[in-house]
Amino acid sequence: MRASLACRSKLTSKNSLKPDVSKLMKKTALLIIDAQFDFCNPSGTLYVPGAEKDIERITRLIALDGEKIDGIFVTLDTHKVLDIAHPLFWEDRNGNSVAPFTLITAAAVKAGKWIPRYEKEYVLTYLETLEKQGEFKHFIWPEHCLVGSKGASLDDTLMESILAWTHRTGRDYTAISKGIHPLTEHFGVFKAQVPVENAPETALNQAFLAELAEFDRILIAGEARSHCVATSINQILKYATGLIPKIIVLSDCMSDVTNWGHLADPIFEDAKAKGMTFLNANSVSI
Repeated sequence: MRASLACRSKLTSKNSLKPDVSKLMKKTALLIIDAQFDFCNPSGTLYVPGAEKDIERITRLIALDGEKIDGIFVTLDTHKVLDIAHPLFWEDRNGNSVAPFTLITAAAVKAGKWIPRYEKEYVLTYLETLEKQGEFKHFIWPEHCLVGSKGASLDDTLMESILAWTHRTGRDYTAISKGIHPLTEHFGVFKAQVPVENAPETALNQAFLAELAEFDRILIAGEARSHCVATSINQILKYATGLIPKIIVLSDCMSDVTNWGHLADPIFEDAKAKGMTFLNANSVSI
């Protein structure tokens, strides 16, 4: 009897030394921000130079390490033609639509230089709120990622890569649309720049943040580094600090809108200081 108990004790002791594999396995998410035709293809209306190479590196990562990626999330910038940051929303004193890349300030609107064709009182308040934030000035963009258009679709190469991953792993990808509300910019994937009252799609996306929190590692890539990626990183720093140590920013899988990289630089420096990891795709160990 004593021998039997001693034997059981030894077995229990040996078993206790075995690692719990389920606890050692880390769940990895890949968050790809706005990797769409209009940003990634030279024929796109708001092409980001370098985006094709970014796509190559993202798809290579999926091809080589896809089985170790537990979830792929893609965000889709999605706009209406009559959007607060599109030309047809605005006119000058002569009734002409405003040209892309025009800077519009609250002061210029008050002076009558630029006139919103819609929601005039709201727009002035919006501009004043945006300017107080100090993050972005209001620029007019070329019409891009129009709902239902080719420009709004995922880059073809990336789409093929994700579909191949789905068939290999049996896991589906998750798509999140942003920017559909025409009365606010929506750079960051988690929240519009100025949330619109009674428009929950512009408020902080707590459900999306909670879903990402279920992963141990979150790889971030996409376009454009200067705008949507940097703003998304900044939103994590503000609203989801628990995610910070989980984030790996794939530095060579994103590019800037030409001459706008300075917008992202201080955000990325702050993120590094607070514990985010920045690596090239081929240096990531999943």
